Amino acid sequence: MTPAPHACDLVLRDVSLPGGRVADISIRDGRVCHVGAALASSRVVPCRGKIVLPGAIDMHVHMRGRSQKEKEDWTSGSRSALAGGVTVVVDQPNTVPPLNTPESFSERVREAREGSLCHFAINAGVVPGTDPSPLWSAGAMAFGEVFTAASSYGSGLTPAELAMVLDSVGAIGGLCTIHAEEVGSGDDRDLRSHHAIRSPDGEARVVEDVRKMNRKGCRLHFCHLSSAVSVLRAGDATVEVTPHHLFLALDDFAARDPRGKVNPPLRPEVVRRELWSVWERIDVLASDHAPHTVQDKEQPFPDAPAGIPGVETMVPLALAACRRKKISLSTLVEKTNLNPARILGIPPAGFSVGDRADFAVYPRHESRIIADELHSRAGWTPFEGMPAIFPETVVMAGDIVYRNGAFGTGRPRWFMGRGYIHGTQRENGADTARP
Repeated sequence: MTPAPHACDLVLRDVSLPGGRVADISIRDGRVCHVGAALASSRVVPCRGKIVLPGAIDMHVHMRGRSQKEKEDWTSGSRSALAGGVTVVVDQPNTVPPLNTPESFSERVREAREGSLCHFAINAGVVPGTDPSPLWSAGAMAFGEVFTAASSYGSGLTPAELAMVLDSVGAIGGLCTIHAEEVGSGDDRDLRSHHAIRSPDGEARVVEDVRKMNRKGCRLHFCHLSSAVSVLRAGDATVEVTPHHLFLALDDFAARDPRGKVNPPLRPEVVRRELWSVWERIDVLASDHAPHTVQDKEQPFPDAPAGIPGVETMVPLALAACRRKKISLSTLVEKTNLNPARILGIPPAGFSVGDRADFAVYPRHESRIIADELHSRAGWTPFEGMPAIFPETVVMAGDIVYRNGAFGTGRPRWFMGRGYIHGTQRENGADTARP
């Protein structure tokens, strides 16, 4: 049978668009090709009465793998992302081994290509004295997170070392993502002492110091800031905040419970509430998905690793907050899609013709987060029992990749950074990416 002249690959039927209009979204070759009455298609996703959002970009995940695959690997981590409405993840370079050579970076890309079910980008690590240009040319999306103080699998740089890194990355037009912490002295014995040693005041001082030492105007992005003061001191740099700093306080856990141990630390309730007050200034909501196993977290507090799994629960938690009128749906889309795409230089997903056709379809009712129903290999969540709205269907590049708990086959892509120079594949990279 000859296909209809305007046939498309998939239709999202009766989508409530921003502004209130209801229309059908027709998708062809991984992009939105028509908005209005549906084009002919054998595949239709009914969306009447549902919430349809562009697929989220999580700018900050740690997909582990390699020698840490018992914590997470690309397959389990990307399943977790898709089941939470995230279709693009940006992997951080403090892996084992770290991604600070072209060889280790290329091996990480190979690993992601073989295992990831969702689109991905990969940041490169930087060490003092290393020329970032080869990593930039190899396709690094950004450099960092760059640590100002030691954290899990990441060594802190001295101010002089950090200034050199900012100079070298700025010289090639790259983006530096900064883990801003100051670590004081003391016995790190429980959540409250962990918060005091890595204090909000210290974080804010480091944010200011990094901006002052940025002599050549390197593009700066501050990761996972944990206090309103830090956010407001970021100047013209972009700012990222996590769901765990927005939704959890240190008093939500027993004093020595390592499940609440993360860097930067969870804060007292008053600091958590203040962070919500600067929601409009926050550019990006990112999970800092840092999966550790239950066994890792059952160690004594000083020995337990810092980190919280969260890629699957990030958008569902925030969407429940939208339903309760705490934040607007439009700002959620800005912080999980439009702003990350702009910062990274990749095309956003959206409802206009030509947009990348990544979408998540959500019900309008809440459920509760249950660790046993999540897909991360970590096997636990600090958000157990909290209200959330999980997607029923996820579309990536026009393919149904998740529906009612089952995963389909998609066409995951590597988004290369702006510096990628290896021939024709540049068309798949930042700024020029196409399915």
